[in-house]
Amino acid sequence: MHFNTTFPQMKKADVNGENELPLYTWLKSQKGFEGFDEHEYKALLEDMFTKADPDWAKKPDIKWNFTKFIIDREGNVVARFEPTADMAKVEECVKALL
Repeated sequence: MHFNTTFPQMKKADVNGENELPLYTWLKSQKGFEGFDEHEYKALLEDMFTKADPDWAKKPDIKWNFTKFIIDREGNVVARFEPTADMAKVEECVKALL
């Protein structure tokens, strides 16, 4: 499928588990999960993950789509933002590194 695009498409990549890409293994080792930000979906996500795995919050796994890692010019992982993060905070972090 090309979805009417003209640019090269990539396949889905595993970000957790035995087949995760080494990039994500490294990213998660540098910045683990520190909790969800206050958000309208925070309680829903926490409840859903707790039902699936009572120890989910202690693991560095990527919990949900759109987790963002910010890397500086020297290749250091300086921040991790969960999907519940306010994009203004993400933007502020990126601007501080420019």
